Amino acid sequence: MIIGTAGHIDHGKTALIQALTGVAGDRRREEQARGITIDLGYVYADLGDGGLTGFIDVPGHERFVHNMLAGASGLDLALLVVAADDGVMPQTREHLAILELLGIPRLLVALTKADRVDAERLAQVRQDVSALLAAGPFAGAPLYPVASPSGVGIPELRAALLAALGQVRQRNARGGFRLAVDRVFSVAGAGVVVTGTAFAGQVAVGDELILTPRGQRLRVRGLHAQNRAAEIAQAGQRVSLNLAGERLSTDSIARGDWLVAEALHAPTTRIDVELRLLPGEARNLAHWTPVHVHLGAQDLTGRVALLEGDSLAPGAMALAQLVLNAPLHGVHGDRLVLRDQSAQRTLGGARLLDPFAPARHRRTPQRLAQLQALRRGGLEEALPELLAQADGGLDPRLLARQFNRPEGDWQLPADTLRVDTRVGPRLFAAALWQAALERLSEALATFHQEQPDELGPDRDRLRRIAAPELERAVYLALLETALAEGRLQSSGPWLHLPDHRVRLTAAEEGLKARLWPLLTAQRFDPPWTRDLAKSLGQPEAEVRLLLRKLARLGELTQVVRDLFYPQASLEAAAGEALRLEREAGIIRAAAFRDALGIGRKRSIQILECLDRIGFTRRFGDERRVRPDSAWARAAEG
Repeated sequence: MIIGTAGHIDHGKTALIQALTGVAGDRRREEQARGITIDLGYVYADLGDGGLTGFIDVPGHERFVHNMLAGASGLDLALLVVAADDGVMPQTREHLAILELLGIPRLLVALTKADRVDAERLAQVRQDVSALLAAGPFAGAPLYPVASPSGVGIPELRAALLAALGQVRQRNARGGFRLAVDRVFSVAGAGVVVTGTAFAGQVAVGDELILTPRGQRLRVRGLHAQNRAAEIAQAGQRVSLNLAGERLSTDSIARGDWLVAEALHAPTTRIDVELRLLPGEARNLAHWTPVHVHLGAQDLTGRVALLEGDSLAPGAMALAQLVLNAPLHGVHGDRLVLRDQSAQRTLGGARLLDPFAPARHRRTPQRLAQLQALRRGGLEEALPELLAQADGGLDPRLLARQFNRPEGDWQLPADTLRVDTRVGPRLFAAALWQAALERLSEALATFHQEQPDELGPDRDRLRRIAAPELERAVYLALLETALAEGRLQSSGPWLHLPDHRVRLTAAEEGLKARLWPLLTAQRFDPPWTRDLAKSLGQPEAEVRLLLRKLARLGELTQVVRDLFYPQASLEAAAGEALRLEREAGIIRAAAFRDALGIGRKRSIQILECLDRIGFTRRFGDERRVRPDSAWARAAEG
């Protein structure tokens, strides 16, 4: 269990921890000289169960609330410390608000300096504290009068803490490891050591972790869990990690960084949250208000983009997006605290819903429905609505990262489809996948009706018509499914419904039979349209019209104006380009020219055509074959 103090300055938090544990707090020279706690102090003690309980002593001075926040995240139980002679003070209220906003599960109250007041004053302070707690989640929390120097009341408080050990919440030990770094130092002979609270997962000696947001890969050389040497540490423990990595120093890591499993490294600057403004605020929170955002030990600045209305009233809750000025690491359910722009006042708190919030369309009904689902519960509770609103499907890798839940641990809705794409799997609601397939067919039907003389659009044009919102890889998977099911057919690069045909007239068939040998005679160097017309003794306009119609039928491809290649010839040229790439790793114009045995100008025209149809991608004066190209498969065949 991890216990943290909270309360006003000079109310006896450090002395109370020493009285409970018999161990002097971790006090720095400046703190000892000034008689106050400035930074986090840590003590570990056996309360009587044979294990070590971690105590975090946080500063009470208003100037050091950011340090208090760094220690308060991840607590199992908070000790709200109120001096009986002073009673409830400003930092008592602010610290209590922070504990509520962070979702700390349990709270006990220690009424310190009880030996300095009479019974009437002690009763009054009891009443004041109970009234303070009454409106929040800690209503009815037990109060324990104590006098730390003399030990009065300490045994009773220690017994209450020991009883609470059996009721500590279970942390997520199955997910990826997450540790919020709150201290960094160097140990002679060992090197860099960091300490922090493990939020989830497990870590063992020899494991590799990612320092986020920086992205550096580090190895765990040794570790301590709850101040004891160990081979494994897990969620819910105070952990010290001795790290090794390239050019690693204490300057490489800072308070607020995270050490996470590789799969969780995904820094983000936009997060969608459920935001609550404290009831005691004097005015509404306006859209785009600048704030300080605290998560774990991290302190960032950013702005609040309200998603429901233009302002938020004191005590109210609403969906919002936090647009941050630096990258943040977080997962669904994390608790954040928001302070004002000057970092002098706590405004409210938030629960993280989606760490990968969109920059556009963030207020659409579809997106708000997804956020409402995320607001209601965890992965299983949210998935049906998330799938129902995701026309482009859901990336299971992002979901695993968003919820820190490995995919094998999920219970998917019965109607979920797993679609494999060229950039990884996607999850779809079966109804949405079928609707997307039908949109392809409907778009082609409309195209055929409006342009009956054309065989059909190519795949990129069909995407623009029927599914512009789909990412390319998902669209290609959808297209492959439609073709496999016979909903569509392809003729060369053209897509059409199975019963759609563009037919040549008898005269056109006769002219085609005469010009086709001329087009194929010099495989990679067919005649221009005007030369074909002259050779056949036909009007140039008539020949051009037929060539364009054959191109629509998928039998020819127009490389440049008035220069048409039979499909087989262009596929053969593509095959030569593919061979060159396999041999040299790149396609160079000179090598392509030599392979085809034609002039440089004509070879460049063919290469530019291959670029346009999506077979190759140009990089300066060189090219590579696109791995997702349908032409690549045709050339291989």
